[in-house]
Amino acid sequence: MTNVQPDEPFVDNTAPDQAPRLAPGIARGVMRLFVAHNMAAVSEMSLPDGRRADIVGVSASGAILIVEIKSSIADFRSDHKWAEYRAYCDQLYFAVDPAFPSAILPNDAGLILADRFGGSFERHPVSHPLAAARRKAMTLHFGRTAASRLARGHDPDLRELS
Repeated sequence: MTNVQPDEPFVDNTAPDQAPRLAPGIARGVMRLFVAHNMAAVSEMSLPDGRRADIVGVSASGAILIVEIKSSIADFRSDHKWAEYRAYCDQLYFAVDPAFPSAILPNDAGLILADRFGGSFERHPVSHPLAAARRKAMTLHFGRTAASRLARGHDPDLRELS
């Protein structure tokens, strides 16, 4: 893993045309990691505020995790919507390629290193448990989204539930 000290300059060596291609592999690795830890996951899930989380996971105990995938330093620096995700999860993680300079990511968020073959939890985040009503709403939304997508696998003409 490449680490850069916060006061050191760093260079994003990810070619601009390569960064978007990393994200699907990172997502696949996170999904594999979640399944290995007995967690269900849905990618590209809409949130009640209209934003879309890269991955939402639910643990066997009901904890809700949101994963924000960052494929390059430029992606991290230009996109700050992830801060609003905290209102919809118990734990917020960043998932990055192992070559990403993870020292630039916020320390209170979790860290997952992943590629298309799998992933690993490198740091667990500060937990901020959801209120019961928000947890119920998110759990229902997660289940309905997953079921809707499964139904669309059987009949592509069905619309996804909101």
